Amino acid sequence: MRELENKNTRDAQVRKEAWIGDTVLDLYARTYILQELGEMDGKMLARMTSNQFLSSIGNPTVVEAEIGRVYQSRGLEAGFAWIEENLLPLFKKQESNRTVARR
Repeated sequence: MRELENKNTRDAQVRKEAWIGDTVLDLYARTYILQELGEMDGKMLARMTSNQFLSSIGNPTVVEAEIGRVYQSRGLEAGFAWIEENLLPLFKKQESNRTVARR
């Protein structure tokens, strides 16, 4: 019984961290899109922040929780740096593949 309570507590903590991480990722994605395209692109935003995209790295909740932990312990700049290092290269590759596939 105690193990189940501990697991539930851990799961709840991960979800809380992911909730924050999701917001950091969304802010990063919006900023990135505006810098790269000079305009809003909701479809690109959805692709960059989707669970489908995040699942190419790992469990989406766990990925967002990691972003949330980095943000909470080291700040927004560190959260953005984590995204640039761990998510952006794959996103750029997938976007490049989308462009080639549409031709």
